[in-house]
Amino acid sequence: MGFDLELLAIFDEIYKTGNVTRAAANLGLPQSTVSLGLGKLRGHFNDRLFSRTARGMVPTPRAQNAIADVRSAMQALQHALADQPAFDPAASTREFRICMTDISEVVLLPRLLNHLREVGPGIRLQIAKISPDSPAELADGSVDLAVGFMPHLEAGFYQQVLFDQHFVCLAAAAHPRIKEALSRDALREEAHVRVLTSGTGHAIVDKVLAEEGIERRIALKLPSFLGVARIVAQTELLAIVPFRYAAEVAGSEAVRALPVPVELPRFQVKQHWHERYHADVSNRWLRQTIASLFSDWGGTTSA
Repeated sequence: MGFDLELLAIFDEIYKTGNVTRAAANLGLPQSTVSLGLGKLRGHFNDRLFSRTARGMVPTPRAQNAIADVRSAMQALQHALADQPAFDPAASTREFRICMTDISEVVLLPRLLNHLREVGPGIRLQIAKISPDSPAELADGSVDLAVGFMPHLEAGFYQQVLFDQHFVCLAAAAHPRIKEALSRDALREEAHVRVLTSGTGHAIVDKVLAEEGIERRIALKLPSFLGVARIVAQTELLAIVPFRYAAEVAGSEAVRALPVPVELPRFQVKQHWHERYHADVSNRWLRQTIASLFSDWGGTTSA
């Protein structure tokens, strides 16, 4: 037999009032509904539960033994069905787990951390790399959010555009041959750094260059972007990188960002989350915070 909060409320109210009519009035229910509910309760417990006496409906020993559990179940159900409390970042010590690209660590993370220091100083972050395991980690809750370029997510995921990215070529500010512009010949002849990483849209670069008849001369392959700017600044190597990364590192390294003389596709940096956590108030707050922090970069806040 199905068992719901209304039946528990009927049990509790009859126990308190000792009267079916008064219990119905207190619950705002027709007396017939309460009487029918009492019948269901008796069938479920296989006991009369309440006996009619001169003093009203007196609970049986079975009802007396059950009342504490009934009230506990009512409280648990009411808590589960209640609206989620608002998330208070100032009082929270929650740890959010975010997987992102190394570029996002450079470009996004400092701004996010500085914002959290002001609005939620007790909030902690755990950062992991976007990988082939990221979708499963989002689904099982071991990761709250993924930020980056993840075009192959299956059904069950939400995504929200943060901003658009396009590619530029990074060169040392004092590069002896690359000055104010980059030609196709220079792009082909100069030695390059190539980064082998997922979640950046970078795999499309060589594909498009090959279609244009340009094969880069790769002198160095790296597992991440974290050291690219320093290497480019101190060598004659070039690197094709996302614009936001170039803009960030240009302030700390002696590098210049130059237009690529081949039209490369743009791509969108998004935040991704699983449908299981779509309504969770703390995760929703985190997503809204990230979206608002980078909305001035030309993204959209529609999921």
